[in-house]
Amino acid sequence: MARALINVPAHAKKGDIIEIKALISHPMESGYRVGMNGTIIPRDIIHVFTCDYNGVEIFRADFSQAVAANPFMSFHTIATESGKLVFRWSGDKDFEATETAEIIVE
Repeated sequence: MARALINVPAHAKKGDIIEIKALISHPMESGYRVGMNGTIIPRDIIHVFTCDYNGVEIFRADFSQAVAANPFMSFHTIATESGKLVFRWSGDKDFEATETAEIIVE
């Protein structure tokens, strides 16, 4: 299982622009490298990252083989209401990870 680090402000004023940061620990293998035994190391990448704010997708990133290991995402949104942010990563080898964070909007 991958380890994810999420940074979301605990509190914000309605209408504030907030920064959201997400990092996931994942080795990312492009599928182009050759291993010690001379065979190609199978591809193992994250394909999609999404963030939902109270059930509405507010950010999406589609990755390719060029993405670095342990991808870090930083983006902004407007604090509209208190609620839950759901972060999802999915990729090769049936990889799926989900994390949540709460925000209180005053």
